[in-house]
Amino acid sequence: MRSIVAAALAWLALAGAAIAQQTPAGAASSPEGRTVFVHAGRLLADPSTGVVQRDKTLVIVGNRIVEVRDGFVGEGEVIDLRDAFVLPGLIDSHVHLTSEQNPNQRLQAVTLDPADRAIVGAGNARKTLMAGFTTVADLGAPNDAIFALRDGVARGDVIGPRILASGSSVSVHGGHGDANGYREDVMHLLSSESVCSGPDDCMRAVRTQVRAGADVIKITSTGGVLSNTAAGLGQQFTDAELAAIVEVAHRMGRKVTAHAHGADGINAFLRAGGDSIEHGTYLDDESIRLFRQTGAWLVPTLMAGDYVARVASGPDNFFTPAQTAKALEAGPRMLDMASRAHGGGVKIAFGTDSGVSPHGDNAGEFALLVRAGLTPLEAVQTATVNAAAHLGISDQAGRLLPGMPADLIAVGGDPLQDVTELERVRFVMKGGVVHRDDGR
Repeated sequence: MRSIVAAALAWLALAGAAIAQQTPAGAASSPEGRTVFVHAGRLLADPSTGVVQRDKTLVIVGNRIVEVRDGFVGEGEVIDLRDAFVLPGLIDSHVHLTSEQNPNQRLQAVTLDPADRAIVGAGNARKTLMAGFTTVADLGAPNDAIFALRDGVARGDVIGPRILASGSSVSVHGGHGDANGYREDVMHLLSSESVCSGPDDCMRAVRTQVRAGADVIKITSTGGVLSNTAAGLGQQFTDAELAAIVEVAHRMGRKVTAHAHGADGINAFLRAGGDSIEHGTYLDDESIRLFRQTGAWLVPTLMAGDYVARVASGPDNFFTPAQTAKALEAGPRMLDMASRAHGGGVKIAFGTDSGVSPHGDNAGEFALLVRAGLTPLEAVQTATVNAAAHLGISDQAGRLLPGMPADLIAVGGDPLQDVTELERVRFVMKGGVVHRDDGR
């Protein structure tokens, strides 16, 4: 199957001429050996400080920043962003590139194979990069599809953000992440090797994912809104299973993040030593205490809650009855959850769950974070320095400092005054290569 997916992605490389028509000249060329001077009128080089510098030049050699100079200097290849606000490329800690919610979702589960998913993912990866997200963590996709896409982007065969990928989620039999709602024989075909029951079997599932190429282990600690089963949103793994998963993942050098809505599943996972929680809808005071005690991260995915609530309550609802009930229950609660977590001192990293909501709209999360009580600067930090720390890539993303990869974006206004400016990205550079430039 990997060979089929690789062949499909190779086809995308042959379609480079079509892609080039939509991408600035030079975007597909190698930056090796090139020196580029980026003139930045306003520069937020290190979001952790909140300091905006004026009239700076980023000196980029190859794919890395080598110097930040005062004034507008340099001769040769100059990128003029003197009227723009420049900041690090954004990081989305929770996406699903190989799919997107739509009325045909259940049919596509049995008509699209991993090669199809990789092609879908390539299109969504490009949308995500053009929206200013130069790094993403994909938390749940067919192994062959997402690992081939990740590697294709890394080689330069496919245009997209840097991808860290979990592949298939480690899930319980019959729970969120397993195949539900199909005939028994079809469910067996759709069910992943990473579905497990019992501590020993769950350790096997983690090791299987590591062997397949997972950068991070993603598990489903509780029920989920979009699984087609009326199993609720509470804890689904046992405490013993959670402890086994975390222990074996850490032994194999992988962080573990948990999809979790119910407080029981959140707290059990944090007690087991898990690294981060995705969603966190029903977190309670004990959850906040455990977050602070363990140093775990919260990825609130507010766009997902907003989107599912709007679909479920709208005239064109395409969710099943089980999905609809859970969407109406959980979706409206997520903004308040993020507000309580922020007020309680929980560390927050940016993540959208895009694929639930449309790809390319990722920056809509910023306004929701501000509605939850974060300042615009704090919201920007979630998608730069915080997300980089959460994913363990602070040496590769989140800042524009000498030695860092040249991943940067630009907007016209000041996102620290109006965070929705990040929904109107006009310039994107990843690894020294310009992929979007609306201003020249």
